[in-house]
Amino acid sequence: MTSFSWQVRVYYEDTDAGGVVYYANYLKFFERARTEYLRALGFEQDALRASYGILFAVKSVAVDYRAPARFNDLLWVSAELTEFRRASFSFAQALGRVGESEALCTAAVRIACLDAVSFRPRPMPDQLSDYIKHEF
Repeated sequence: MTSFSWQVRVYYEDTDAGGVVYYANYLKFFERARTEYLRALGFEQDALRASYGILFAVKSVAVDYRAPARFNDLLWVSAELTEFRRASFSFAQALGRVGESEALCTAAVRIACLDAVSFRPRPMPDQLSDYIKHEF
């Protein structure tokens, strides 16, 4: 599964005074979709840290805001794996209103696999990398 989609509702706390999603909150929606993507593959991030001593961190992100999401919108958020390396992977992500195909916001996100103690890059565990390579 290289592509994943998940739904989220926009709450008042996600918006600015005008009822529009605050720009930084799109990153939260994208983060949640990537977490749900890993969960759908059978990998919980807390278990990866406890069992393998790794964690994931955003290395870089480029966001394109096209149109605003608003209070109470039901959104789809996608995460598509676009590149996989031993110690990092990249996603193309998009977000739009449920029932509409046009994306309101898109992002290119690169994730690094880090040692949970030193925060230095390290290869992903074989169990995870073998699974993702097979799907990719």
